[in-house]
Formats: sequence, structure tokens, C-alpha cells
Amino acid sequence: MQEQTLRSPKNTKTFKHTQAPGGGGFSPVRLSRMHSAMQRYIDSGWAPGLVSLVNHRGHEHVEAMGTMAFNSNVRMPRDTIFRLASMTKPITAVAAMLLVEECRLRLDDPVDEWLPELKDRKVLKTIDSVLDDTVPVKRPITVRDLFTFRSGYGEVAFTSPTCPLQKAMAEAHLPLTEWIFPGTTDEFMKSLGKLPLAAQPGERWFYHMSAEILGVLISRVSGQSLGQFLKERIFEPLGMKDTGFFVPESKIDRLPTCYGTDMFSHKLVVLDQARGGQVSQPPLFEAGAGGLVSTVDDMAAFGLMMLHHGTYKGKHILSRPSIQLMTRDHLTQEQKATSPFFENFWDSRGWGLGLGVTTRDTDLGEVAGRFGWDGAFGTSWYVDPWEQLVGVLMIQRRPDFLKLPDITHDFWASAYQLIED
Repeated sequence: MQEQTLRSPKNTKTFKHTQAPGGGGFSPVRLSRMHSAMQRYIDSGWAPGLVSLVNHRGHEHVEAMGTMAFNSNVRMPRDTIFRLASMTKPITAVAAMLLVEECRLRLDDPVDEWLPELKDRKVLKTIDSVLDDTVPVKRPITVRDLFTFRSGYGEVAFTSPTCPLQKAMAEAHLPLTEWIFPGTTDEFMKSLGKLPLAAQPGERWFYHMSAEILGVLISRVSGQSLGQFLKERIFEPLGMKDTGFFVPESKIDRLPTCYGTDMFSHKLVVLDQARGGQVSQPPLFEAGAGGLVSTVDDMAAFGLMMLHHGTYKGKHILSRPSIQLMTRDHLTQEQKATSPFFENFWDSRGWGLGLGVTTRDTDLGEVAGRFGWDGAFGTSWYVDPWEQLVGVLMIQRRPDFLKLPDITHDFWASAYQLIED
């Protein structure tokens, strides 16, 4: 990490694009409210820049504000390419559902044929057990377990941050805090296969790791790299021309600096530079849980496909029944009770097939029925079928605490207050 004196340039400019063809649009007064809410985070120096998009029943508002980095006068354009982090997960889930629809995978089939490293697992007696204090697995890990994050692998730090399994995962560079595993796909699976499960398959929800495994499964079943499969089956059909696992040199000037607060010094530091950074070259491991980069327009296209029952601009990606299955809550109350995550998270949230779902109204931006996910560097993407709304927020600032930053809440409240009909 690079520690600097960081501040926003004075006289920050804002660049707007305010509605797609078709007439109507949004109230200027309500757009001004949204602008003011977002501008506060630039003016205060919390983030150097951001891009946001709201599409409601075909009317679109996009706003780019601020700069590509602190201490920079290079404005942040609409086509800025952002590190998605965990916002990658829904895209990987859609890719896996393509294989389910083609009957190349079945939800309740074991993954052993394609992922022999995970065959005949051992399971810890308790989450705090030493690594050899195990019992046999009751049944194999299934495809459904990977979609629903109930494989038995995951971020045990939410449950027991000092347990032996967490220590072993950290030594193997497997937790999400590593962002991104430094070896090849086969090395990733070999490292994972040496470790016991934290719970029996199907019993508990653990964040993150199942999506990484799902990405490997897609690659092995399809016979392609994960990146190539995503490109051919999702990105090219949807026109997502700036989405992938790295930013090529020809586009590197569109990648902003990524920031976060150092946990020891409590100072704002650079987490990842554009040139020479994590996503400036093809990775050894294409991380299905958090490795993609994208733009607001690409993610809007992906969201509109999900909103319109799997179809976008005449390109059919998934069936309506697949979208419905993916976007309903698959967890029981008992599983939520034994699966710690962010504070009060399960009060209004559930988990579908590879993405989050909102289960009840609790706030202006927390509306039952919406689905999507957020990323660790400040990205947020959700779809609301009832309101026919797709929203995307893109920033590159890791939150200071283990919860969604205030800007995320303010963005979604601002997006919903745009709705007048």
C-alpha cells in the first residue's frame, strides 16, 4: 500500500448525461437532490470521483463527477473502468446457469467429476477445531451448494476470525482479503483441497469462496477459460465491451486509482494503482468471486437483461424461469441464524443463486424483491423488477468499516426518490 497526502482538487467539475431516448425522463428537482447527495462525498474528500446510473422504465440518468485520483485534475468520464470486486459474483452465477440450462450441469449433481480436489471431504467437528479434528462428509458438495454458498467453504472470519482454519486459509492466500489468489486455477483448487470444510455441505452459508469454486467449475465444464466463456456467452452478446479480468494498455487511462484506510495507521492509502496494478495485466487466476472490471453502461446492460427476463436488445441470454429461480431467497431462517455476516444483514436480506435478494422493506433503498450485489471497493448494482429499475454506483474507495458505506445508502435512497409515477 502506498501512503500519501490525499485531497480532492478544487473546483471539481461535474459531467452529466440525463436521459435515454424516449421522452419523459426525471424531474430536474429530484435529479438535483441526487446530484447534491453524491457531490458531498467528492467535496468532503471521501472519494476523488464516481459514476452513477439509474434506469427507470427506459429513462436513464448517468452522472460522472470528480477526478480519476486524488491530487489529479483528470476528470472521471462516464466510461471509467472500475474494479468490481464482489459485484463479479452475479455475473459468474449467470454464466453457471447457462450450463444448467444446457443440461451440462444439474443443480443437485455432485461436483466431484469436475472438481476431484473436493471429493471425500473431511468436516471440522466445530468451527474452532484444529484441522485434523474432523468427521467424514455426509454427502458430496453439489452445484446448488456452490450457487447458494452452502458448500462448507467460505469466509470463516465472520464466524471465528482466530480459528485454525482461518489461519490456514490465510497462509494459502485463499481469503477474499487477498484479492486475488496469486496462482493458477489448478493451484487454487489444490490449496483448497488440502483444507477441511467448516460445515457439512448444505448446512450453513459462508461468504465468497463458493463463487470462486463456481468459476473453476464453469471453466472445466466448458473447456474454456472463465474469461473466454464470459466473453463469448455474456459480454459480447450484451455489448459489454469494457468488461473482463484485466484492463488492456489501450484502456489503462480509464482505470482510476483505488483507495482505502489503512487499519493500523488509519490514514487513507492507495490500494491499487492503474498502471502496474492488480488489473493492469491478465491474471493467472480468473477470480469468479471478485476479479472483473467493468463500466456503468456495461453493468446497466447486464442489469437490463436480468430485468427483462434474460433478454436484452433482442439477445436471449437466460430464460425467465432461470431468472426467477436465481432471484428468490434460498436460505432458511435456521441457516441465517448460524451464518454471521454484516450486522443486521439477515433482517432484510436473503441469498439466491449467486446474488443477494432483499426480503422486506426497511428503508427507501431497501425494497423487497430487488436483487443484486455490492463490491468491496464501493461498487453497487441492483435490479428492482417491481419498479422496473436498474441502478449502478461505481467508486473506488474501500469502506472504513465492515458495512456498506453511507454513500451506498444515499445513492439508493436518491435513486428511489427519482420515481414519481
